[in-house]
Amino acid sequence: MGSELIYRGHEARTLSDSYSSKPPKPWWIAVTRPIHYVLREQRLVFALVGIAIATFVFTLSDRRPHYPILDSHFPDESTRPTHLVSYQSHGGFGFGPGSLGSGGKIPLGLRRKGLRIVVTGGAGFVGSHLVDRLMARGDSVIVVDNFFTGRKENVMHHFGNPNFEMIRHDVVEPLLLEVDQIYHLACPASPLHKTNVVGTLNMLGLAKRVGARFLLTSTSEVYGDPLQHPQVETYWGNVNPIGASHFLSLASYTTDTVAMTGVRSCYDEGKRTAETLTMDYHREAAVEVRIARIFNTYGPRMCIDDGRVVSNFVAQALRKEPLTIYGDGKQTRSFQYVSDLVEGLIRLMEGEHVGPFNLGNPGEFTMFELAQVVQETIDPNARIEFRPNTEDDPHKRKPDIRRAKELLGWKPKVSLRKGLPLMVSDFRQRIFGDHKEGGGVSTTLNNSQLIPKVSMQQQWD
Repeated sequence: MGSELIYRGHEARTLSDSYSSKPPKPWWIAVTRPIHYVLREQRLVFALVGIAIATFVFTLSDRRPHYPILDSHFPDESTRPTHLVSYQSHGGFGFGPGSLGSGGKIPLGLRRKGLRIVVTGGAGFVGSHLVDRLMARGDSVIVVDNFFTGRKENVMHHFGNPNFEMIRHDVVEPLLLEVDQIYHLACPASPLHKTNVVGTLNMLGLAKRVGARFLLTSTSEVYGDPLQHPQVETYWGNVNPIGASHFLSLASYTTDTVAMTGVRSCYDEGKRTAETLTMDYHREAAVEVRIARIFNTYGPRMCIDDGRVVSNFVAQALRKEPLTIYGDGKQTRSFQYVSDLVEGLIRLMEGEHVGPFNLGNPGEFTMFELAQVVQETIDPNARIEFRPNTEDDPHKRKPDIRRAKELLGWKPKVSLRKGLPLMVSDFRQRIFGDHKEGGGVSTTLNNSQLIPKVSMQQQWD
């Protein structure tokens, strides 16, 4: 006989008056239950062992070889970038300015991701110091240089570092690379060499293709012979656009002083055009760009005989030659040490402002005062000779750096009297080599010294 379910709706169900919900558990059970779970079956031990093993593995994988930073390039510890001080002192990278700590390694997860950066002209004077800074902070750096004025010796201490690459290449020819940032320094900053904008066009094209941020190193020469003093970034300049280009005669390759034309338009207008092209790519192609206008810069690794005033005076004083001043010596210039410039370039690249920005030391010296400082530093008995001035030589040059101070938080720290001895030490070693001062000087010329003892156009950046 099958079972049957019968529902009688008219019969009300009776509930027991004794029914009640489940009584609530004490509050401490909710607290102690997770603790019991962790302690049960040694789960806590396994968790701690796992953390220890992971920490050990990451510590081993994060070890880096030590690549020397040349202490002679920083006048004192106050001018050395914070991360370089930490790297040398603690064997690892410390926190930067304004960070949570002052030294030691950055905790896992806070370390900045290294960038892939190309530096055109990276074997040159300023470029090699910039490469040192970028390498020290952990970036992968590609140096592109044709060694026209650059020297392989300037970057040799990075050979063997897996984050460093060097390509011998002239930027007037296109180059295909995958990079995050482009520092474009490839232009001889000297009155002895012509300049053009083809390399700038090629590097801007590269930045457009790969979406890289592009920094152009322009010059205070865009202001020409300024009618405004000091010069602000909004000043359009006073430049002679039709002056003849510089040329060198066969005498340039002898050890005699070279006579050449003194008009400056090739360099001035080349840089002004480069700025125009950079801004055109920014407006029309949305390329991220930065523009720095560099004022006179000095320091170790300068080309010894490139026609710039500081290198001329230092080389002449070391060689016991007269210090040659063109004109009456009342022309003024401002001189910044190379580490200050490199700091400004990095801040500009990492910042959010296009520019242009003046990067220079507002301390102003006449050419005669500069010669006197060189005398005090090297040889108080050095003679000073005055010669006819060159055409279109600016009478005054001094940067207004208020914009860089406000927007970049940058200002120069190294005075001329503090930085010049470091440059003198470098020049003395390179000029005399193993010879003692006053002994014979080698006349062998390398690719950065094709024109020894050139002194014309000494006031250039």
